[in-house]
Amino acid sequence: MHVNIKNLQKFIVVGDRVLIRPQEDANKTNSGLYLPLGVSEKEKIQSGYVIKVGPGYATSAQNEDEIWKGKDDQVKYIPLQAKDGDLAIFLRKEAFEIEFEREKFLIVPNSAILLLIRNDDFTI
Repeated sequence: MHVNIKNLQKFIVVGDRVLIRPQEDANKTNSGLYLPLGVSEKEKIQSGYVIKVGPGYATSAQNEDEIWKGKDDQVKYIPLQAKDGDLAIFLRKEAFEIEFEREKFLIVPNSAILLLIRNDDFTI
């Protein structure tokens, strides 16, 4: 059972957090990456697909030398590397679990993501 995508569009991910749909089988990812048994048993790391990404790290990058420009009330963000559809390998202990329409999701801080696997024309 998958959540209606239209309902997920209502979610607004805040700051440097990422909404992830965890994978059921934690031993092997769909892309063929094997997670060692010791790792999955201890649940130190987990994998899942990125559903939504927050705007990033908030910054106030106004130079004091440019006072003549006036105050800019809009917050500027440093964007995150994660994108919708990426497979993320992350530290499980940093994740917060939520349930929406009988499906589990994880809210993970960007700093807990160890690796991203992107499928669109990935080259080394």
